[in-house]
Amino acid sequence: MCRPTAVVTSSLDALPKIGAPATRALTSAGYTTLRELAGVPRSELAPLHGVGPKALGIVQAALEAHGLGLTLD
Repeated sequence: MCRPTAVVTSSLDALPKIGAPATRALTSAGYTTLRELAGVPRSELAPLHGVGPKALGIVQAALEAHGLGLTLD
C-alpha cells in the first residue's frame, strides 16, 4: 500500500511551525505573519529568545516557497 507523502505548505498569513518559544518571540517583536518577515535581516531575528538556527531555517524555507526570504543583514 502506498501512502501519500505529507506536503508542507505555509501560508503567508500565518507563521510556520517553529515551536512555541520562537513563535512567542516573533509575536512579541510584532511579527504575526510570514509575510511580515520577508526582507527582515536574520541578524534582527537571531537575538530573540527561542529563535535559533533551526527556526530561522524553517522561516527561510517557508519564505522561499513564496519566492521571498530573509536578508543576510
